[in-house]
Amino acid sequence: MLLFIYKLLLFHQLHTKAEKSLCQLMGDSKYPLLSKDGDVTIGALFPIRSIETLPSFEFTKKPQLLSCSSVNLRGFRMAQTMSFAIDEINRSESLLPNVSIGYQIYDSCGSRLSTISAIMALLNGHVSVVGEICNGQSPIHAIIGETESSATVILSRTTGPFKIPVISHSASCECLSKRKDYPSFFRTIASDYHQSRALAYIVKHFGWTWVGAVNSDNDYGNNGMAIFLNTAQEEGICVEYSVKFYRTEPDKLQKVVETIKKSTAKVIIAFLTTSEMYNLLKQLNTENITGLQMIGVESWITAKSLITPNSFHVLGGSLGFAVRKVDIEGFSDYVIKAFWNTTFPCLRTERNSSQYALSCNVYQDLLVLKNYNEDVPEQRYASNVYKAVYAVAHSLHSLLKCKDMKGCEKDVKIQAQQVVEALKNVNFTVKMGDRVWFDSTGGIVAQYEIVNWQQDSDGSVQFKPVGYYDASLPPDQRFVLKTENIIWVGGQLEKPRSVCSENCPPGTRKATQKGRPVCCYDCIPCAEGEINNETDSNNCKQCPGEYWSNAEKNKCVLKAVEFLSFTEVMGIVLIFFSLFGVGLTMMVAILFYSKKDTPIVKANNSELSFLLLFSLTLCFLCSLTFIGRPTEWSCMLRHTAFGITFVLCISCVLGKTIVVLMAFKATLPGSNVMKWFGPAQQRLSVLAFTLIQVLICVLWLSLFPPFPYKNLKYYKEKVILECSLGSIIGFWAVLGYIGLLAVLCFILAFLARTLPDNFNEAKFITFSMLIFCAVWITFIPAYVSSPGKFTVAVEIFAILASSFGLLFCIFAPKCYIILFKPEQNKKKHMMGKVLPKSY
Repeated sequence: MLLFIYKLLLFHQLHTKAEKSLCQLMGDSKYPLLSKDGDVTIGALFPIRSIETLPSFEFTKKPQLLSCSSVNLRGFRMAQTMSFAIDEINRSESLLPNVSIGYQIYDSCGSRLSTISAIMALLNGHVSVVGEICNGQSPIHAIIGETESSATVILSRTTGPFKIPVISHSASCECLSKRKDYPSFFRTIASDYHQSRALAYIVKHFGWTWVGAVNSDNDYGNNGMAIFLNTAQEEGICVEYSVKFYRTEPDKLQKVVETIKKSTAKVIIAFLTTSEMYNLLKQLNTENITGLQMIGVESWITAKSLITPNSFHVLGGSLGFAVRKVDIEGFSDYVIKAFWNTTFPCLRTERNSSQYALSCNVYQDLLVLKNYNEDVPEQRYASNVYKAVYAVAHSLHSLLKCKDMKGCEKDVKIQAQQVVEALKNVNFTVKMGDRVWFDSTGGIVAQYEIVNWQQDSDGSVQFKPVGYYDASLPPDQRFVLKTENIIWVGGQLEKPRSVCSENCPPGTRKATQKGRPVCCYDCIPCAEGEINNETDSNNCKQCPGEYWSNAEKNKCVLKAVEFLSFTEVMGIVLIFFSLFGVGLTMMVAILFYSKKDTPIVKANNSELSFLLLFSLTLCFLCSLTFIGRPTEWSCMLRHTAFGITFVLCISCVLGKTIVVLMAFKATLPGSNVMKWFGPAQQRLSVLAFTLIQVLICVLWLSLFPPFPYKNLKYYKEKVILECSLGSIIGFWAVLGYIGLLAVLCFILAFLARTLPDNFNEAKFITFSMLIFCAVWITFIPAYVSSPGKFTVAVEIFAILASSFGLLFCIFAPKCYIILFKPEQNKKKHMMGKVLPKSY
């Protein structure tokens, strides 16, 4: 029991000591570079100096604090902007009317080591709080900073557990948009998600498909470049190389320069911080590498520190996205007068001096800038710092329940988490006219100015605005670029080309080179019948049925229509022979008519002879219907005219053959056969045979008539305009009937060839039918296998050949006797005094 009471008393004593424990600062205090007391305090980290000097770590004595040198003018102006904004708020009667804002601005030296040291100093306070009871709360209500994304990641992760809001003015890494990892982070600059994608859009806009990429090996560069590479792939842009380095890695920098030197890409995407860009610029100048079109980002594209006597040889014509330039009214005068008189610690009177033992030697490098304000118009980040300070002020205004006439409730205890929540709801307009509010990721709307490095007549480098990107606008209006105002690398007015392969012109298609990026390709001409009327197309399009590609393969034109024309050589030759046959037939008819009373004309049935000559004339003429463009009428006419005229012709020959046979029979004693096949029967037989063909043709034309047809199958490059038969059966019925009569005529003539007569016409009919059948038997395979207009030519040739065969075989011997052997054209000779030769 006594032991229990003893333990209880001991526990109570220890608990009481813990409650009354005092804060003890371990090590030397780190003081802010600039500070001001107030009812609420805002912390800030800016890279006011750029070179860090490390103390000795020999462990033989206590290490000294880190020291920094070489003023970074941009960082110093940010500190002045913050001081200016707080001074303006403290004088305001509407914003925090009876509450003063103080600040503690630390120099991070652009170093992660100094950044961590400054963060610890902000969170812990300094020696003035020693002796106070520890309450676990930082005296800082919000922190403005850091400038670089990597340093801001360190700052946000360190302050995250304490829920102290961090508002950055220039940390644009997309990685900071993750609210789960950075719940108390805000920024007055847009995320690099927009800038990285806009870089890909500007590359695509100028038709560059082959680019190089260099980025800082930190959170800012790695995340920004990753977004750009993904977007570039979506937009069909190929990246020849993607390399990175950090400012403290000269060996990697040298490898980057060697890669650039060996590459063929003329455009480089430089996603670098100012420090890395300065190192790269210096190395490119050393190796005299010029002629490269740089596309930059907001971190370096408007950095005055990059303007050196030789920098324009490398960076002249650079194009990139910059933070919008906003003029803060009154700031230029403030940096010359008010800042140095009221804020700068070294110039304070002894009476108003800080409790810290400040030494003016620490600020000697800053005093040089006392009367310098020429860079103020180019301080594009100053407005972001200004907006950040005002965002904190507006959140405090709502938390302290400030009212116009009554002021603020100063006794309200503000927790850091409350400031975070209040910042999520701020929505105000600064005096420059910009509206400030934070989206769900803690960022603001992306608004960039596109600037171009140009040189004035006096040789000075200017950052000329040539367009803008505004993510708040509709997608088709976000990106505006005035190309005519751009001066390109080398002072050229024409934009450089940067492609792995030249554009494939219309009429060709792209064929990717094996093992290389898709932007490297060969241009393959489109195949016959295919076209491509676009540049850099992956595929050619097939022309529709009646169209064919032109010689350039960029346009579908109507296919050449092929048919046997009156004007072509083949057509003219066939017309000549056709008309020649007509003329020859007419000459024979005239000759026969003039000698109609002679025995040889009378003996061979002059009526059938003249009818045969008439039908042969029609046969020669019907061949003309096969020449010329096929039409609906010409297609029906050519086949029916051919069928009917040839049947008429063969019917006459058949009649003549029967007459020969009947005439021989009539010479026999007691024969009365001629009365059955006299002139009337001859006419009727010819008419009957012809009418059968007419009936076949009528049925053909009634049921399935021939019609014009565009044959697209035989030739791919042209249309064969031909007459479709309509009905194959009809065509072969017409042809078969002609063949049947011809065979019958041949058989009868062959049987009558040996009849005793000095001039036996059956012999010549036999030869004519032999030629006729041979021609048409040969015609069939030739007709089937001949292409296009040659099919028609074969058919005409068959008509002419068979017609000439009939004309020559039947009438040539008679004409020969009439003209050259008139002594044989006598009745005595025809009666057979001389025995005929046998065949």
